[in-house]
Amino acid sequence: MNISEFAKIAGVSKSAVSRYFNDGYLSQDKREKIEAAIEKTGYSPSLSARSIRTRVTKLVGVILPKLSSESCARVTEGISSVLSEYGYELLLVTTSNDNHKEIESLELFRQNRVDGVILLSTIFTDLHKSVLAKMRVPVILVGQQLKGFNCVCHDDYGAARSLTRIMLEKGAVKPAYIGVDPEDKAAGEARRKGFERAVADAGIKLRQEFTEIAEFTIDSGYEKARRLLSGKEKPDCIFCATDSIAAGAMLCCREAGIRIPDDVMIAAVGDSKIGKIAAVPITTAHLHYRTAGSEAAKMLLAAIKEPTLIPRMLQLDYYIIERESTGKTETV
Repeated sequence: MNISEFAKIAGVSKSAVSRYFNDGYLSQDKREKIEAAIEKTGYSPSLSARSIRTRVTKLVGVILPKLSSESCARVTEGISSVLSEYGYELLLVTTSNDNHKEIESLELFRQNRVDGVILLSTIFTDLHKSVLAKMRVPVILVGQQLKGFNCVCHDDYGAARSLTRIMLEKGAVKPAYIGVDPEDKAAGEARRKGFERAVADAGIKLRQEFTEIAEFTIDSGYEKARRLLSGKEKPDCIFCATDSIAAGAMLCCREAGIRIPDDVMIAAVGDSKIGKIAAVPITTAHLHYRTAGSEAAKMLLAAIKEPTLIPRMLQLDYYIIERESTGKTETV
């Protein structure tokens, strides 16, 4: 059934039908006639036809490092909670933290019409920046900052500094760090700088042998902790960039007979489920991932409505959850 045939059944003009399906103004009488005809016939214009006429697809591309990540899932929930209210559908692409796949995905969305893109990336290369500059639709970045783009990020520096300070204030004097690729400006660089600032504020000199760079996995956290704890001198506290890394470090300690928090304290960023159910629950920083997703979606809607808006950066706060991995907090 085409629009002319449907309009005849509904008893209205084709332009009235078009306004109805494109959220235009319509009298209540005509709206009721069209809705009655929809109920009778099940008519709905094709997405491709609507896209050609209005240049609006009601599709948003979302590029994720991995769908299995708890933080990515929470961001996606936040995005969906906002966009679904406005009739948008999400096209999800996962890249397995592969820079080339991220760029391919951006190119895919650049060449195939979507109304906007939300990108959760870890590292921005020159090629990323080149492709982003060519995008014809709004792009919102989540978790990272890039000049000239709308960004929703976290206070990674502050979270790492606060967590490290907790362990040092409880008596640790040999701090260690298990981080991620420093090319990752948020989880890598900012969290390391926060850790180093807390160590410097405590008047402690950081030992180079107490620094390791891991992947975002439990296995990698285990391996890096094993290296940290295999020397003659052992750290008495370890800040980990993520809860997954901390879970691996904790497993290594348990197998080596190292007591947590008596022999070594451990803290991390993320407030994931794994940190709550660990043998020794992990002290962590809660980052507002779901809020980041919903705020990114709101930014995107604003940019779609008004493309000339000046890009802005929104940094979300964090809060610390102290658990047994750094010793129970005394209460008065």
